[in-house]
Amino acid sequence: MSRFTLVLLSAVSAFLSAEPKHRLGELEVDQEIEGEHQMGMSHSIKLNKQQVTLSDTVAANGKVIHKVAYYGQIEVGSPPQKFTVVFDTGSGNLMIPSTWCSGNACTMHKRFARANSETSRDIDADGSTVKKGAPRDQITVTFGTGEISGVFLEDKICIGSLCAQGDFVAATEETDDPFSSFNFDGVLGLALNEMSQGPTFNLMDRLVSSGKLKKPIFSVFLSDSEEEQSEITFGDIRQDHMVGELFWMPVSRPSGYWQVEIEDILMNGKKQDICPHCQVAVDTGTSQLAGPTDVIDTLSKRLGLASDCSNLKEMPDLGFMVGEHVLNLQPADYIDQGSDGCEVSLMPLDVPPPNGPLFIFGAPFLRKFYTVYDPENKKVGFAAARHAGTPEAESALLITKRPKIVRKALRAN
Repeated sequence: MSRFTLVLLSAVSAFLSAEPKHRLGELEVDQEIEGEHQMGMSHSIKLNKQQVTLSDTVAANGKVIHKVAYYGQIEVGSPPQKFTVVFDTGSGNLMIPSTWCSGNACTMHKRFARANSETSRDIDADGSTVKKGAPRDQITVTFGTGEISGVFLEDKICIGSLCAQGDFVAATEETDDPFSSFNFDGVLGLALNEMSQGPTFNLMDRLVSSGKLKKPIFSVFLSDSEEEQSEITFGDIRQDHMVGELFWMPVSRPSGYWQVEIEDILMNGKKQDICPHCQVAVDTGTSQLAGPTDVIDTLSKRLGLASDCSNLKEMPDLGFMVGEHVLNLQPADYIDQGSDGCEVSLMPLDVPPPNGPLFIFGAPFLRKFYTVYDPENKKVGFAAARHAGTPEAESALLITKRPKIVRKALRAN
């Protein structure tokens, strides 16, 4: 038997690193086919939101952190078995509980019954069929304070009417802390191939190679109020979620993350020289902005937010210089304000080399910017998100052109 170990330092690991004190209700399923094309189709999945209040297990001051996860429904097997998953651009595999797992964290969720699927196949880590009587490969994945162990299966995986054969991890063990605290059953990794156990484990790659998608992309819209619905769209771009035009940035390193380079961080349009040429992962599974401890500490000190919110109105816009554009967050976007006071929603996260150091664009960023992911051309698209109740002119200001460098001409005396 071969055992593989995977440690996830971003994405869902950031969300699963503490114990939630509050849970919302069950998923409200609402799926629809958005459009068809002679070469394929697109499909949108409505995302449910779970908000939790966490006590920081790291900080000595025991501050309260408010986090959120977005998840929707997929189907696995024949006949289909339904599961709710976090669509996570920071990891690369599908992981769901199986009936081989008898712990509380599994039994409180939906579990995949391999015996009930006519199309399921037992495989090893390389995708080969398990020989009869031979020991099976296993994997252990560490998420912050918890672990998942599992075996490998191949089966039919469907996102609405978009289906493909894909390999995934069927959990055989899950620790109660923290997995019993969450409403969603599992995680569907949408990172690039380098983050997957192997090419056959990358569902997006399977859908693209099958030719079933209208366009070989997926896009993400996260709501910023209860007046609108978050959603992920496979195979197309939703113009009604955008203000202005998309601009594209190439994936900067072959790490598997949807990773781009930023030139620096700005405050009210002024460069701070605290994060020159930083690497940033666009991560739908992380509920905060995160980055290297030294960068986060320096940025927090320069912002100087008072814990009693007394200088909240003086806080600057926080900008990220991405190519020729600056993506701006307003104070309400990066400050967590509650009954216990104000905190900057910036989380220290030290990703070791070779993938790190790495900054993370999590939910606060993704609520303000509509993002599109192109695995074939390895690039990420950004546009200001269109939100109910927010004037288009106001949203358009979230993306500005980078500051021009003014050079004074030298004149001879």
